[in-house]
Amino acid sequence: MTAESGILWYVIGPSGAGKDSLLAYARGRLPAESGVMFAHRYITRPADAGGENHVALSAEEFDARERRGCFALAWRRHGLAYGLGVETAMWLEQGLDVVVNGSRAMLPRAAEHFATLRPLWITASPEVLAARLAGRGRESAEAIARRLGESAGFAPPPGCVELVNDGRLEDAGERLLALLAKAD
Repeated sequence: MTAESGILWYVIGPSGAGKDSLLAYARGRLPAESGVMFAHRYITRPADAGGENHVALSAEEFDARERRGCFALAWRRHGLAYGLGVETAMWLEQGLDVVVNGSRAMLPRAAEHFATLRPLWITASPEVLAARLAGRGRESAEAIARRLGESAGFAPPPGCVELVNDGRLEDAGERLLALLAKAD
């Protein structure tokens, strides 16, 4: 890694906090010459499943890419496989800042792998999380309750920047844009 390596903004938080919406908000407003890249995740979830803009892979495709070293980081959660492509490390080495939608459980491993990682904790109140999860229509009431219980057990790690997304998307989105702009 060079002295000019970019910052890896590792976005984490509970399901329903609005991570995907905030990332889409920022991505749509940052100029191409900003030096900020938004990495796609590779996920074994259909492309039309809703939520984040990701690269959909079958389980077999994911496993083959993982075996061949195509991921800088890979993990499994909630019955799906997730990966960050090796392009993430390449962009950082080129001095670009990179924003990724990470995993809370993978934060320690990601911090070991990416020296310039800055964790960004997106959160919302339990009531807002519950309403958003129910509104997605992707999970049963039991699965939502399980996710809410799990999220209550997580707290922002030390040194983590926290962004509360309880209100209007524009409010939290502008705070995210300000954070990314100050990274220079």
